[in-house]
Amino acid sequence: MEKILIVDDNKNMQFILGNILGDKDFEVVSAYNGQEALNQFSKEKPDLVLLDIRLPGMDGMEVLAKLKEKDSELLIIMITAFGDVKGAVKSIKMGAYDYITKPFDNEELVYTVEKALKTQHLSREVKMLREKLFAKEEFDIVMGDSPQIRKVIKQVDLIAPTNMSVIINGRSGTGKEVIANLIHKHSPRKDKPFIAVDCGAIPETLIESELFGYEKGAFTGANNRKIGVFELANNGSLFLDEITNLSREDQAKLLRAIQERKIKRLGGTSTIDVNVRIIVATNVDLLDSAQEGKFREDLFHRLSEFTINLPLLSERKEDISVLANDFLINSNLELEKKIKGFSPEALQLLQQYNWPGNIRELKHVVKRAVLLENDSYIGVKVLNFESSPSAYRIKKNLVEENLRKILDDGESLTDIIKKINEDTEREVIKKILKEVKYNKSKAAKILGIDRNTLYAKIKNLNIT
Repeated sequence: MEKILIVDDNKNMQFILGNILGDKDFEVVSAYNGQEALNQFSKEKPDLVLLDIRLPGMDGMEVLAKLKEKDSELLIIMITAFGDVKGAVKSIKMGAYDYITKPFDNEELVYTVEKALKTQHLSREVKMLREKLFAKEEFDIVMGDSPQIRKVIKQVDLIAPTNMSVIINGRSGTGKEVIANLIHKHSPRKDKPFIAVDCGAIPETLIESELFGYEKGAFTGANNRKIGVFELANNGSLFLDEITNLSREDQAKLLRAIQERKIKRLGGTSTIDVNVRIIVATNVDLLDSAQEGKFREDLFHRLSEFTINLPLLSERKEDISVLANDFLINSNLELEKKIKGFSPEALQLLQQYNWPGNIRELKHVVKRAVLLENDSYIGVKVLNFESSPSAYRIKKNLVEENLRKILDDGESLTDIIKKINEDTEREVIKKILKEVKYNKSKAAKILGIDRNTLYAKIKNLNIT
């Protein structure tokens, strides 16, 4: 049971606030002035303080400052008279979580208190998780702590100390290079080079020179010797991402280098011994590709000494809050911001989204939100999923499908756009209403509109 300290010199107001919060199963303690508030705080250690700005003697702003000195993380909601918004805004800048104005709506008061406490619980949970994760190995911090990732980590633990080749299967954005890097960092080769190559980004005519290098004069434009990635990764690990993009001819050359542990630079006459651990990644099933003739079976069998399958982010949603907060911290540093965390509604939206772009998409969404957010906590308004390519394709296909259907009925472009926008808006409002159990005040607050506007939309959009 959370404990709330009410600081107000008006006994009637204390009684009203105490009854409202007591009915919601909060434990309530009271103080009539600033000094008593400080004493009660030291004695009772409340989870949240409701603090009137106007107090006799030591005013609320001074009490706020002293309480924050004692506990910088303490949740404080200021109570102010209608019209004293300037003082309330100043209190927010001094560290207050929020403010309510007299006369206040009981439902709004409870919602504000519950929201503050939920935010505190989430912050504490994330802090505990981070402390727990920092006490473990590096890969726990990066990837999360779900059962699926714990399985992957055990596989990394098992395979890392060996020299066996590894295939990492996973969709785009699931963290294949991260896992490859971790295998290297926890292997006896950790002090040697880790070289990553995106096979899909290299033109086919340059693959051989990228892998094995070339001598000066080997071809027109070869004005200097180039060292290939096999030599660069010697005694270390070579990570070949999206290996299915290699032509069968280049696959044969790769197989020969792996088997013989020797390479020859283009234009060279002597062979060079190489000792390289091979880790490859693909977003398609390599066995299926081999059976379909798209990938050499002999190369597949040479590489498939050990296979790690990475789960989709949508399959391990318990990791989303941990990953999102890691990305938040990194984005704060990069963008020189001081965002403290996510609102409960924002975290809920992150959990509900299906993340077609996986971890990479989550990282981009969080970074963009940190850039756009001007408050202390990321809210739903700055969470933009539509800008991700996967989400855009889904929306584009949906729009095109609707366009075909509507155009067949002879409707105008204006009607088409209006219908699509109304359908989207209707579904969003219905989903939010369902999430808050049809509490229209809460729904309006989440949607960033007032209740009258929400009522109008419910009526106009025929939402039952």
